[in-house]
Amino acid sequence: MEHFDHRTNNFPLARLVGHRRSLVVLLVGIALSGLVFAFAPEPTTGSEAGSNLPDTAEAARASEALAALPDAGEAPAFIVFSREDGRLSEQDLGAIAQRTHDLAQELEVQASPPIPAETGDVALVTLPVESGLTSDENSQIVDTIREAASTDLPDGLSAQVTGAPAVFADLGEVFSGADTRLLLVTASVVALLLIITYRSPWLWIVPLAVIGIGDRVAAEVLETFSAWADFPVDGSITGITSVLVFGAGTNYALLLIARYREELRRHESRHSAMRFAVGAAAPAILSSSGTVVLGLLALLIADSPFVTRIGMAGAIGIVVAVFFALVVLPAAMTLPGRWLFWPFVPRFGDEDPSHRGWWHGVGRAVTRRPWPVLITSLAVLIAMAVGTLSLRTGLGQSEQFLDTPESIQAQETLSDAFPAGTSSPTRIATTPEHLDAVVQAANEVDGVDRATPAEASDSVAEVSVVLGEEPESDAAIATIRDLRSALDEADPDALVGGTDAEAVDERDTAAHDRQLVIPIVLAIVLAMLLILLRSVVAAVLLAASTVLSYLSALGVGWLLFDHVIGWTAMDVSTPLLAFIFLVALGVDYNIFLTARAREEMRATGDATESIVTALAVTGGVITSAGVLLAAVFAVLGVLPLVLLAQLGVVVGVGVLLDTVVVRSIVTPALVRLCGKRFWWPSALGR
Repeated sequence: MEHFDHRTNNFPLARLVGHRRSLVVLLVGIALSGLVFAFAPEPTTGSEAGSNLPDTAEAARASEALAALPDAGEAPAFIVFSREDGRLSEQDLGAIAQRTHDLAQELEVQASPPIPAETGDVALVTLPVESGLTSDENSQIVDTIREAASTDLPDGLSAQVTGAPAVFADLGEVFSGADTRLLLVTASVVALLLIITYRSPWLWIVPLAVIGIGDRVAAEVLETFSAWADFPVDGSITGITSVLVFGAGTNYALLLIARYREELRRHESRHSAMRFAVGAAAPAILSSSGTVVLGLLALLIADSPFVTRIGMAGAIGIVVAVFFALVVLPAAMTLPGRWLFWPFVPRFGDEDPSHRGWWHGVGRAVTRRPWPVLITSLAVLIAMAVGTLSLRTGLGQSEQFLDTPESIQAQETLSDAFPAGTSSPTRIATTPEHLDAVVQAANEVDGVDRATPAEASDSVAEVSVVLGEEPESDAAIATIRDLRSALDEADPDALVGGTDAEAVDERDTAAHDRQLVIPIVLAIVLAMLLILLRSVVAAVLLAASTVLSYLSALGVGWLLFDHVIGWTAMDVSTPLLAFIFLVALGVDYNIFLTARAREEMRATGDATESIVTALAVTGGVITSAGVLLAAVFAVLGVLPLVLLAQLGVVVGVGVLLDTVVVRSIVTPALVRLCGKRFWWPSALGR
């Protein structure tokens, strides 16, 4: 029998476990969950929830300046009438004019007359839509326009709606029913993997039920915070938060249950076993979850509103997940008794099979020849990371959906007949005194199809610019940068806004956020490792290996997106969010492994034996946790947004690399080569 620190029995959370206390804790947890479900208010939603554009960006300041104009509270919707089998007939044009007249009367707005394209097979109608609406209000108006525009049209004539209101409506439709779909798929994946892990017909039900309730509580807490703090959320934010809760919560549950099963072989009382399990596992779980929470909160200093909202929402979700994993789950696990593990029930006095299992053999093999193993592993990771050298960020508007919605199809139809930027005009805010000079300068920029004066007031004048390139494409981005440079002489105070200008500012904001946030998160990870392990050498080596696995995952993901799937770029938010999730979550596995190694080191004083034993004991559960977390992130692909699909792939690959390569091979090899120096300057290092 091994020696263990029996002070873990007095860990504060361990005291909540007992014959009667477990039942009380479980009932209190259920009661609190019920109160949250009953009284949580509706969240704040809006078009700005998923925005990467800060208020200080030029495009945002242009929008604010143009808000003083009479029609500033409107955004154009474009109805594209087309006939695939030939030119529009007089009957077609008459039907289009009638549809336009009826729509203008129904919505009480002034619509433009139909504008036929030179090709003769497409006609365009512009309809103003009130901006600043909620997602539901905007979707209702767009649905009304689509239904009315398609009513009583001649055979072969079709109507499609695009423009900012339509794109926003289609984005909202992407998340229609997404919460339920995401929850069902995530729960199914977790259930399947838990059944495979535990090989029990009912053990998996307990952690799945506890974490599932925790996920719903986290969603309600997020909605409460959203309403209280005027904190807009959308489906992408709640979806990522749900995946974090399920993934991290189940990881913590796996670690706790594995330690509980281990302690059941040492203790006759299941309550004593759980007290020791909580006392032993809680420090590692709290350290790893604390790293994740602090890493997510570091996103609050980012300029991108979407990134900061992900940070706050994710931090709320992780805190709730830890509460359910360390408070509610121990109570739920101890009430049924040992039979919960049937048919592989751990009996008091049984030998721990992990000490002679497969992972023990892996540890022996790695520590027997550490140099060849370490060099080969690092070479593979570095080769994978080379793909990041060609990484491009910034998806075009038409590339942001996995499935092509009507608004994007309409843009493609429109760009074949009109200048590509017709559906997303660029807006310049200037003064009446500089209006003519700005128009002239804009028309001289390559890539600008036309620049014309629009609305004006005593202090502000608008210039509408139509680009000849697809909205948010690389060519359109380059044109916006050239346009801003050209306007410096015509009017140094001119502000360029619009969809393409917003894309430029979002890319610049994302680059700035990466430079600002990544060093801070690395400092947080190092600090948490130092606090837990009390070793500078261990903290630096573990953090470095986790960063390398992130770069490897990013490189592999980009090669997959670029050469296999055919995406031209990563979303601007993907590299930073993937870094936060991988470095903060990925270091979990090294924390779980080395925290156990430190415990063994205190008992034996042998660095090599301690890491071999730690790998043998934790190898199975950490591998299961890594596979489960990777699978849960892959579930983000059920939401048809490229951002979420990319995030799921990169994080999934990174978690598997952390689990299989870094934790199983690189870390044991480093410990073997460093010996006791791995724990310097703590007492273990001496």
